[in-house]
Amino acid sequence: MNQFTQDRLRSRGPLLLIPDAVLLPEGLMELYAVVVAAGSFEAVGPTEELERTHPHLQALRLPGHLLMPGFVDSHHHLTQSFGAALAFGEPSEIFRRVWVPLEGALDEESAYVAAKLAALESLRGGFTTVTDAGTRADVDTDVVACAARDAGIRCVLGLICDDTTPGTDATAVLERAEKHLAAHADDPLIHPSLAISIPEAATDATLHATGRLAGEAKAVVQMHVNEHLAAVERSLLRHGLRPLERLASVDALGPHLLAAHTTLLAPREVSLLADTGTAVSYNPVASAWKGNAVAPATTLAERGVRFGIGSDGTRGDGFRLAEAAEFAQRLAYGLATGDSSCGAGWTWLEHATAGGADAVGLGSRTGTIAPGMAADFLLVDVSTPELALSWDLPWELVRRGNRDQISAVFVGGRLRMWHGRPTDWDGSALVRRAAALARTAVARSPITRAHPTSTTARRMTAQNEAARTTTDFTTPDTSTGIPSPPARDVATPSTSAPTLPVRSTSTPAPPVRSTSTPDPSTPNPSTRGSTTPVHRTTPAQSTTARNRSTAQ
Repeated sequence: MNQFTQDRLRSRGPLLLIPDAVLLPEGLMELYAVVVAAGSFEAVGPTEELERTHPHLQALRLPGHLLMPGFVDSHHHLTQSFGAALAFGEPSEIFRRVWVPLEGALDEESAYVAAKLAALESLRGGFTTVTDAGTRADVDTDVVACAARDAGIRCVLGLICDDTTPGTDATAVLERAEKHLAAHADDPLIHPSLAISIPEAATDATLHATGRLAGEAKAVVQMHVNEHLAAVERSLLRHGLRPLERLASVDALGPHLLAAHTTLLAPREVSLLADTGTAVSYNPVASAWKGNAVAPATTLAERGVRFGIGSDGTRGDGFRLAEAAEFAQRLAYGLATGDSSCGAGWTWLEHATAGGADAVGLGSRTGTIAPGMAADFLLVDVSTPELALSWDLPWELVRRGNRDQISAVFVGGRLRMWHGRPTDWDGSALVRRAAALARTAVARSPITRAHPTSTTARRMTAQNEAARTTTDFTTPDTSTGIPSPPARDVATPSTSAPTLPVRSTSTPAPPVRSTSTPDPSTPNPSTRGSTTPVHRTTPAQSTTARNRSTAQ
C-alpha cells in the first residue's frame, strides 16, 4: 500500500474499508467490508451492501490484504523490557533473581521508557491490547498508563496488592486498590485491574477482598498461579493445598480472576477452573524459556475454560505467539497421544484475539470485528510468498504468519503503526533512549543469573578445551586448568549491551530477596535446631498402612 493509502487511513473521519477478506468469528469472509467511525466498527457486511448504505463515504480498497482483529496479549510485564533477554537459559522463579532487582532499579523516566518500549514492540507485532500484571518499580502506575497511552496501545493495567510483607498495612492496600479501579474508569485506552504476584503474597482476607472489588468494578484480578513447581510445593507445605486449591478454599476463584500460566494443573484443578468460570492466560513461550511445564491449553479448550494467550514479556510478535501456542501443545501433549491437530489454527487465532479479550475482561469491547466493537484491527498482507497460495488461511496465519506481513495496526479506530513504525511519534528515538537507560539500570541492579553470557561461556569452553589438550596426563597435575567463572563478563565492552554479574555455580550466591514475596529459602528461626518438626502434606503411607493392618 502506498503513501496515498496511508494518508487516507490516517483520516479521523469515517472510513469504508474494502480488503480482500475479513476475519469474522464465523470464519474468513470474502467480498466483505467494514465502516469505521468514532473509534468503533459502525458496520460490517457484504461490500455491495455497505457501499449502497454508505453512499457518502469514498471506499478505500485494500487489495492483497486481510482485515483481522488485533492480537490481545493476556499477560505482560511492561516495565521488564530492559531485561527481556536476561531470561535466556535461566531456571524457574526468575522473578526473584532478575525481575525484582531490575524493576527496583527503575526511576520514573526509565520505567516510562521501558513500558513504552514494550508497547512499541507489541504494536509492531500486531497486539492492540496488552495486559500489564503490575510493576514492582517504585513509581506510580500512572507512569505506565502514560507510556501505554502515548504509544497508542490499549492496556489492562494492574496494581499489585500484595500484603504479606512485614509492615504492610492491608487496609491501605485495599484503599489504594479502590482508588486505582476508579482512576481510569473513563479512559478510552487504560482499563484498571488489580494484581497479586502469587497466592502466597497475599493473606486470605486480601485474596477474597480484591476479588470482590474487581467484581464490583467489572475488572479482573491478575495472579501468577501454579506456574512453578517450587511454589506448588511451598503451598502444600504451608496450607496443605495446591495454590489453585487454596484460592478455591477462600472463594477467590471466579470470572473476575485471570490466572496466569497454570502450567501445573491436576485434573481436579481443571474442573475448578471450568466450574467457576475462572480465566487463564496461557504463556507458551514463557514455558519454553523459563518454566517447569506447558499448560494443558487443548484440554482447557475442550473443557470450556476461558483463556487467552500471553507473552509474559518474552517477545512481541502475535503470529509467533499463536504458533508457539499450537507448537507447545503438539510437543507436550499431541505427539504422545497421536493428536495431529492440537486445536488446529482457528483455536489459537480465536484465543489470541476474542478469547484473550474475554479473559482480560474486555470481551464486550474488543477482540472481534463486529458492529459496536472497538476498531482494534490489523491489515495483513496476504500476497506474500508465505500466504499467497492459501488453502486454509487460519492455519497459515498460525504456521506461516509473522509481523513483517502486518501493513497497518489500528487501535480505537486510529492508525497507530504503518509497516512497523509509529505514525505519530518517533520510535527510533525511543529505542535509542531505552538503550542508554537500560545500560544504567541493569548495571546498578543486583541481578543474579545461573548462566554466564554466551560470550563468556564460549570463551570458558575454549579455555577448557585448550587445558585438556595441553595437560601432560603422565604427570600429576595439582591444578584443574579450568578457570572459575568470572564475576563479570569481561568480553570486549559493547555500547549496545551491558555486562552482567554472573555468580559462580560452585559457590551458591545468596538469593535475591523479593520486596513482595517472603523468601521461602530463609529458615524460620523458631524452627531451627534439632527439634525442628517434620511437616508432611500426606501421611506416611507405609506407616499408616501398617497401623491400619494392625488395627484390623
